[in-house]
Amino acid sequence: MTMDFVQLPDAQTFRLTNISVPGHLLGRSESLVRTSLTLAGDTIVADDPDATMQQDMAGAIVFPCFVDMHTHLDKAQIWARTPNPDGSFEGALHAVNSDKPGRWDRADLMPRMSFALRSAFAHGTRFIRTHLDYFGDLGDAEQSWPVFAELQENWSGRIDLQAAVLTGCDLGAEPAAVARCADLVAAYGGILGTVTYNEPGVRDWVRAFFEAAMARDLPLDFHVDETLDPASNTLRTVAELALETGFGRKITVGHLCSLSTMPEKDALETLDLVAEAGLDVVSLPMCNLYLQDRHSGRTPRYRGITLVHEMKARGINVSFASDNTHDPFYAYGDMDMVEVMREATRIGHLDHSDADWVRAFLSNPAKACDFETPVLLPGAPADLVICKARTWTELLARPQADRIVLRQGRAIDRTLPDFAELDDLMEPL
Repeated sequence: MTMDFVQLPDAQTFRLTNISVPGHLLGRSESLVRTSLTLAGDTIVADDPDATMQQDMAGAIVFPCFVDMHTHLDKAQIWARTPNPDGSFEGALHAVNSDKPGRWDRADLMPRMSFALRSAFAHGTRFIRTHLDYFGDLGDAEQSWPVFAELQENWSGRIDLQAAVLTGCDLGAEPAAVARCADLVAAYGGILGTVTYNEPGVRDWVRAFFEAAMARDLPLDFHVDETLDPASNTLRTVAELALETGFGRKITVGHLCSLSTMPEKDALETLDLVAEAGLDVVSLPMCNLYLQDRHSGRTPRYRGITLVHEMKARGINVSFASDNTHDPFYAYGDMDMVEVMREATRIGHLDHSDADWVRAFLSNPAKACDFETPVLLPGAPADLVICKARTWTELLARPQADRIVLRQGRAIDRTLPDFAELDDLMEPL
């Protein structure tokens, strides 16, 4: 059963009147604009005041479906069998590594990854990039990439999927190993990625990933400085290498937590380099808030969020995304970009700021990933998320559990998958 707050017209063409739309989606400066929208079949068309079927939406906020550009579908939903023992970053690493052996095969990955996608679809997400682990050897990837490719085909037309490999940057010490990884990524049309470590060899290691990507014309996606250590500034290394190599494809950098603790001068100078290099940034505030500055018996002092306001002021393309879902890196989450928007606004103080931060959940991540830009213009797909809230404060005050999601102009059944569906996979080792 759906939880629709209105009954939309059951007609080929209908008009939604009295809706609230983020102003930037209409090329206007206002935060929210009252307007109308006409749908014909699966497409938004020029607004027709004379449409036979109309529905007054009482000010409901309307978005195009969302873009979630940083997720980990291969880890999704393993918390119930392998929880993080202490909530720390190190505890998460150990838990995931202990969960993999003998488990991460098609019979395990397919239902867990599908569960995450079904949740995202029900919440109103249309585009997703996931990271897929590649640590130790090809073992992880030999299972996950074929499963991903199958899901990519099965979900075509509902959720457009991309995959970026996730491996340690020390793999760069062996160029042949990086080449094997990059060949796998290229075979599946993916994105080359790595986690950067603050270690003496990091520049040469990361350069090896740049060179492998350039040789195969692959984009890059890095996990960078996911730590509150103020001495960790591998972001500068990535930006410098982007400029030195003249890299021509998109480069995404995620997390960047240490910017919030390093000296202000160093942080801002680094951001100037990031802007010059044209890097795309994705902030993962929910996961970073969960993991960073966690110490037993001690209240955390830091949020772990990166310097999103300073980035935006420099013209850097900044996005927000889900990151991990119900796994040792983040015990919560449900692939819900409305939740990400609510929490990012609170954690990062996006309120009382620029009126167009909603771009960071729609057009900004689409630009970073070369996805189709979500818009509400004639000719765009009639894929909408409609929330009963009439103002931003109403939207952010509640989870919007009664939202309507339209795909191809028709309301979908928003019933979420039941966690019990995965019980057979949740026996602890």
